[in-house]
Amino acid sequence: MELNIEGGGRKGVFTGKRALVVGGSGGIGKAVALGLALRGAAVTITGGNSEERLEKTLAEMDAMSIRSREEIKRHSGFLCKIGGAEGLSPEKAASFILEKTGSPEILVISWGPFQKIALHDSQPEDWRFLVENNLLFPGIMTSLVLCDMINSGWGRILFFGGTRTAEIRGYLDTAVYSAAKTALGTLAKSVAKCASKAGVSCNVICPGLTATEYTTPEDIVWYQEKSPGGRVLTADNIADYALDVLQNHNLNGAIIPVDGGIWV
Repeated sequence: MELNIEGGGRKGVFTGKRALVVGGSGGIGKAVALGLALRGAAVTITGGNSEERLEKTLAEMDAMSIRSREEIKRHSGFLCKIGGAEGLSPEKAASFILEKTGSPEILVISWGPFQKIALHDSQPEDWRFLVENNLLFPGIMTSLVLCDMINSGWGRILFFGGTRTAEIRGYLDTAVYSAAKTALGTLAKSVAKCASKAGVSCNVICPGLTATEYTTPEDIVWYQEKSPGGRVLTADNIADYALDVLQNHNLNGAIIPVDGGIWV
């Protein structure tokens, strides 16, 4: 992974901060975690299923710390499968994660299951699965860390919405998923309203069609067809913007599409 390291080693807003990236072992979450490590944060990541992917990301984070010329941090990570028949409920997952990490100063939730299904075909279990994991889990995590952030006078929270969920709209085949992701905007604006005076900011980034290690070749073809100039976004593209958002204390309660003007 190549990140812009100009200014590495300078004291910055992330230096020495404790960051937690849920879903940080792969995809966009990994790119954000690496960027935070490069900028001096002590980062903890969670993954879902792959111990190998988790350990690889941790090794890359340690390398980023060395390249940043900051005091080397001890980054950490662990697996926590959330939702579904084999995963923890949102309540138990949030408690499990925070028991292991303590309350972070930076919380990034770059995780949330996607399901494409028409509204008239959606079953109660679809609603429960998608809403619990894409909205209820981030909401519980936020409630659990917010008091500590307010009391300390500093905090950053970042959610990732879905493609084209930066405003209220209708959907043909992702209504349940998109309804949950759109609601993250209300959560972020509520955090901003109640905690901005205490130095806490909370924002939502809604990425466009982004290629990651999880993207299939068939998906890439479709992404290219829907992206201006056929230029598909990468996880690094989104992470660069996410780090700017986390750094900017004047940006609060914002719902930001980072999609390049896709045609969907």
